[in-house]
Amino acid sequence: MKIYKELDLATFEAWSGAVETLETIKEHEKIEDLECMLEDIYPDGIGETLLNDILWFDSENLFETLGIEAEDL
Repeated sequence: MKIYKELDLATFEAWSGAVETLETIKEHEKIEDLECMLEDIYPDGIGETLLNDILWFDSENLFETLGIEAEDL
């Protein structure tokens, strides 16, 4: 069974390797940009596990897309 709920990325509780990525995005005040980007890519929404996996395993691409420079990390 799948249950979807609407959530705010600012209050999303990431786990494992995604925690640091999400904190970095919050520190650079890019959370709204990330939400807009994800809504464009996934107009029907995504599950929490996929969101966490994107934050964890695609952090470099996210940072680049959001304009967060490597030297800022």
